[in-house]
Amino acid sequence: MSVAPSRTVKQVGVLTGLCAVYFVAGKIGLRLAFVNPSATAVWAPTGIALAAFLIFGLRVWPAILVGAFLVNWTTAGNVATSIGLGVGNMVEGLVGAYLVNRYANGRLAFDRARDIFALVGLAAVGSTTISATVGVTTLSLAGFAEWAHFGPIWSTWWLGDVVGAIVVTPVVLLWSERLAMGWSRRWRLEAAALLISLSLVTLTVFSGVIPYTNRNYPLEFLCIPFFAWAAFRFGQRAAATAVLLMSVIAIWGTLHGFGPFVRPTPNESLLLLQTYIAVTAVMTLVLAAVVSERKAVEAQLRHLAVSDPLTGLANYRQLVHVLEQEIQRSGRTGRPFAVLFLDVDRLKKINDRHGHLVGSRALCRLADVLRASSRVIDTGARFGGDEFALILPETGAQAARQVGKRVVERLAHDGEKPPVSVSVGVAVFPDQGNSAATLLSAADSALYEAKASSR
Repeated sequence: MSVAPSRTVKQVGVLTGLCAVYFVAGKIGLRLAFVNPSATAVWAPTGIALAAFLIFGLRVWPAILVGAFLVNWTTAGNVATSIGLGVGNMVEGLVGAYLVNRYANGRLAFDRARDIFALVGLAAVGSTTISATVGVTTLSLAGFAEWAHFGPIWSTWWLGDVVGAIVVTPVVLLWSERLAMGWSRRWRLEAAALLISLSLVTLTVFSGVIPYTNRNYPLEFLCIPFFAWAAFRFGQRAAATAVLLMSVIAIWGTLHGFGPFVRPTPNESLLLLQTYIAVTAVMTLVLAAVVSERKAVEAQLRHLAVSDPLTGLANYRQLVHVLEQEIQRSGRTGRPFAVLFLDVDRLKKINDRHGHLVGSRALCRLADVLRASSRVIDTGARFGGDEFALILPETGAQAARQVGKRVVERLAHDGEKPPVSVSVGVAVFPDQGNSAATLLSAADSALYEAKASSR
């Protein structure tokens, strides 16, 4: 009976927290509104709203609507204009989230380069025109903005929303995922070095922390190597965070007259800076996604190089590699290990009577039984065709035969049709061989003796 109330309380808490975050971010952004009290080139709430819709679903629209209304109502305008601006901000997020879910892989949009381009084009550049158009039109109709200034106000509003979607959304989405633990000490030190280096360089370019004659040198390119470092070594999450860190420092420094984007008016300076940030963010996120995709392909290729594509067990190459490692280890410790050789009985008859798909399924059934009958340190492999092997470290002949008996019994009682049986041969290092070839040959011979005996 307490499940429903607790769920309702949780939902209310999410909506309230989201509304509060949106409101605070909006008030900070409107402190930088120079062309109109309701239009700013720095608008993080767009990114917050888009990420919230992608994480929690479209059901959080009331929080965005109320947050946007409160931001505008407590800044300028009246109730009517605040409602209009709030609706524009909410619809912008709804449309952007729908397009990202439909065409850019939803919450996983930053995993692939093509999805990032789709998100930028559809949500960041496309759907943000809704809020800018609705907002500036509402202000102009209500007399809070002059029609003659429609273009400059609209472009400022739109660019602020674009950069908010490009810079803030990936940070929120990527950090909302489960953190992968297990960073080594060396990895943590490198991450700290990246953070400190990027901060110092960004402060040098945009805040004059290192004094020099001209505090507006065009040195913004110095930040790019650190974004590449983050993308190659730490992935999308670190790359997005690095861009956000640079953005905060760069905005602060530019407004204080430092950096290459300083112009006669603060709004013009911010527009130039935000354009640079948007382009840099997109290229950094795309680079991080490409690196991640390449690493995933390399891992898949490494897996395919040592595994059997049908059963998922180790292949012959990996079997020999593990055997050689066990021989070396047993040579040092003096402890034996065993090799089981297994062969599916009458597989050809199964293929002829039931089809090759059923025959392939029979091989997979044996592979499943091998996994269930093995320890973590054991290695199951498909030797070839209908022959399998199981390497059992620190195992003698008697224990190995018990494992073979367990495999036979589990396969016979797995409940699938047609029934499948196997013959098993055992070889132990060093009694039956002291090399991979002699061990496999001895296990093969024992297998065929068992098969002939059963017949």
